[in-house]
Amino acid sequence: MKAVCTLTIEFENAEKAKKVLRSIQADDHGFVKSKQSGKTLEAIVESTSVASLLHTLDDYLACVSVADEIVNK
Repeated sequence: MKAVCTLTIEFENAEKAKKVLRSIQADDHGFVKSKQSGKTLEAIVESTSVASLLHTLDDYLACVSVADEIVNK
């Protein structure tokens, strides 16, 4: 089984999206394909099971949240 999720996160501006992407992209490790399109961060998350997909999404969103907080400071 293959589980796939497409995630779109919109930021206030393109610069913030770029900074968040640079902060989290090192952790993608083949599980997530992230890119920036203007002020939007787009990610495709792939996994071999739904449970694993949920775990990866949780980790990814936690990293985005921390990066967002740091960029806001």
